[in-house]
Amino acid sequence: MKALIVEQVAGRNEMKPGEYPDPKAKEGEVLVKIEATALNRADLMQKEGKYPPPKGVTPILGLEMAGTVEKLGSKVKGVSVGDRVCGLLPGGGYAEYSTIRADHVLKIPETFSFEEAAAVPEVYLTAYQAAIWLGKLAKSETILIHAGASGVGTAAIQLVRELRKARIITTTGSGLKCELTASLGSDLCINYNDENFGLSIQDTFGENCVNVIIDFVGSPYWEKNMNVLAMDGRVVYLSFLGGTKVKEMNLSPILRKRLTIMGSTLRNRSDEYKSELVAAFKKDTETLFEKEKLKPIIDSVFDWKDVEAAHDRMKNNLNAGKIILNGM
Repeated sequence: MKALIVEQVAGRNEMKPGEYPDPKAKEGEVLVKIEATALNRADLMQKEGKYPPPKGVTPILGLEMAGTVEKLGSKVKGVSVGDRVCGLLPGGGYAEYSTIRADHVLKIPETFSFEEAAAVPEVYLTAYQAAIWLGKLAKSETILIHAGASGVGTAAIQLVRELRKARIITTTGSGLKCELTASLGSDLCINYNDENFGLSIQDTFGENCVNVIIDFVGSPYWEKNMNVLAMDGRVVYLSFLGGTKVKEMNLSPILRKRLTIMGSTLRNRSDEYKSELVAAFKKDTETLFEKEKLKPIIDSVFDWKDVEAAHDRMKNNLNAGKIILNGM
């Protein structure tokens, strides 16, 4: 099959079209002809050799896909040849074909294109896991979503708006991105280039008012996160794009406010965990996608041969929403 392969060009790792052995559907799996995939920051890290795939997983990049089921492995239930599906992958999305466990797939709503469907699995499942499963966001609580205009950020806003009727605070890096998060349901958006988000939150909603924080940034936000959290507040770290080391860390808020600090990734979770997550997500959201109350935000669509331009757009933080590759 055709696939995008990492090659070294003038001392830099780049994606080039090439060939790779066709995957075979094993017991409980389906073979999907991929029509679209979506970018994630993990792709950039893996391309640079900083995020190797889990043991036994294909080296082909790509953590999600949308396409059509072409073949069924043995003992597959609930999925048929010809079904339009999307799903979360441990790797392999930058290719013509991929296999995926049948209990990991999501059926694509009739109104969705393959490009829209490819923008669903990674961000919505990550956001659902962070806010609902780990953060345990309750009805009408307050959540702070950093990187609110990112793929996970835009998905999280929609999910907590629909599932928990939450009060939503977001941070972004521009006025336009703040407008986007406001249009999705954010009650307060803070441009971190212009304002101190900790002070802005306190001025607007009072001290110690945030119940759950979803953070991708890490060390630069540690102190302000601790300051705005309410009693029994929860923080879920999904990455540390701003750094991992905090100087002169004050741990007292963790005891004083009874805080819970968590970190999570999805890629290296067990198949059983992912199956349970997908099942819970389907139960809570299936009708919301059909009614388009949940709808992925697409920043841009690139032909897969232009993957380097797509990667550069993400690397330079130019995207608001998901970047899609098609034309496999």
